[in-house]
Amino acid sequence: MPDLVKMYIRHSVIGFILSAVFVTMLLYFNVVNLWHLVTHSDVGFLAVFLLWLFNGIVFAGVQFGIAVTLMRSDDDDDDDDDHRGHPVGLTPIPVEATAPRRTFTGVRQG
Repeated sequence: MPDLVKMYIRHSVIGFILSAVFVTMLLYFNVVNLWHLVTHSDVGFLAVFLLWLFNGIVFAGVQFGIAVTLMRSDDDDDDDDDHRGHPVGLTPIPVEATAPRRTFTGVRQG
């Protein structure tokens, strides 16, 4: 299995674990009376499952995005010059734009 797939699976699992912790904290601290709503409804289990699933998708995506962002990349450039993002050897040249002037009525002026 490629390393990128392994990394994606690993960080997705971490995201779903974080989602489980988040949903557990929501229920434990009874945010917006969620514990009462879940325990006194016949579809409370489904609500908790969907809350975990959708938060898991979000947390897994964020976790993987952070992991990819923090990856180190090897610089394949051989030069160590600091050009600060400007291409070497290119100089901007001013160019005069010559267009006839128009008024708001569309009539050309000399």
